[in-house]
Amino acid sequence: MRHRHPRRTALTAAVTALALTATACGGSDTADSGGPVTLTLSAWSLNSTPEFTKLAEAFQAENPDVRVEFKEYDAANYDTQLTADLAAGSAPDVYALKTLKNFITYQSGEQLLDVSDVAAGLGDRVNGLGNYQVDGVAYAVPYRQDSWYLYYNEDLFAAAGVAPPTDTWTWAEYERASADLTAGLKAAGSPAKAAYQHVWQSTVQGLALAQTPGADLNSGDYGYLKPYYERALAQQASGAQVDYGTATTNTLQYQAQFGTQQAAMMVMGSWYVATLLAQQESGDAQPFRWGFAPAPQRDGSTEDRPVTFGDPTGLGINPAIDEGEVAAAKEFLSFVAGEGGATALASIGITPATLTEPVTQAYFAVRGVPGDELSRFAFTTHDTRAENPVSPETAALQNILQDTHSAIMSGSTPVDEALREAGDRARSEVLGSR
Repeated sequence: MRHRHPRRTALTAAVTALALTATACGGSDTADSGGPVTLTLSAWSLNSTPEFTKLAEAFQAENPDVRVEFKEYDAANYDTQLTADLAAGSAPDVYALKTLKNFITYQSGEQLLDVSDVAAGLGDRVNGLGNYQVDGVAYAVPYRQDSWYLYYNEDLFAAAGVAPPTDTWTWAEYERASADLTAGLKAAGSPAKAAYQHVWQSTVQGLALAQTPGADLNSGDYGYLKPYYERALAQQASGAQVDYGTATTNTLQYQAQFGTQQAAMMVMGSWYVATLLAQQESGDAQPFRWGFAPAPQRDGSTEDRPVTFGDPTGLGINPAIDEGEVAAAKEFLSFVAGEGGATALASIGITPATLTEPVTQAYFAVRGVPGDELSRFAFTTHDTRAENPVSPETAALQNILQDTHSAIMSGSTPVDEALREAGDRARSEVLGSR
């Protein structure tokens, strides 16, 4: 039986989706009077990001004596606006950690409550849970954990006469398939490229950091990036993919490149599944057969559990919350990070942090989600490593490596020189004499 906080009643309260403007830790008067508890929760883009409403509705169904209200922020300026509200004392009771690299800023600023008891109750079945722990103390819990897959267009592979990916593809096999697709699509009269690589540094650096043994973002040694950049440069030089300059100058969107069949393959995050489904339904993407496979691997040693990357998205509790609402807030965190919240997210095509069989069934029951064995394997079986390891230096180092990415992919700086300069900057600007 679910534990109830003693001051709650069985009154039913509707979950609302409000963009609050001044409520900081709402509901204390109601709570003190013995009525239902009101929690405020940060959110962004409520009209186009259904996960917040879905989680609140699912939690409300099991906890009718708790009302969840949203304080909506601008998605592009979320951390700036939230930080200002925390300083002003007007931040919501529970707030999302939108990017992992900024978690340490909130934690070190004492803007997150200790939720180790919640984390302990979740056990080891929640992916990404350890990313929110500092010195053994948990300050947030993940409710979603995106991982990067290899998306592929079955129709374009068939037109080119190339066998689709398998669950054991290495980067060498990816390169061979890319060459075969380039030749096969041209012979078939198709204008599509073999692949599309988006302009983000993640598309190269995230996989290199995750898949290279001993790679360490905080080491100041970025030689591990070299083979991944050499492959990316070779792919664009061969014409297998759009070059970086064209993609940036024309502000190409990865959704359109894959969704309108301009590319047969694309490495991208798991969130794209829900996006592609919605766009195919709306007509923004063309109808075609597709699936997703594990990201290609360095070698065959990880074929049983392919290594990929992706950061979790978490929720933490504002230490300024009314003391009488802490139990309800922790119960909310337990729900969203557990199987209940995970099943709710999976039912709308979003990859949650908890992956159990009921969650997997809910995910593949979504209309349009590929139900083939390969896609199921990619969804359920992977070792997802953080793109932004928790460290006070991570954000500054990633800014340096963004400059490195642009310099290499644009061809303005040779790979070895750019990586050496990145290490020099990391040591002089961020790491010191470490």
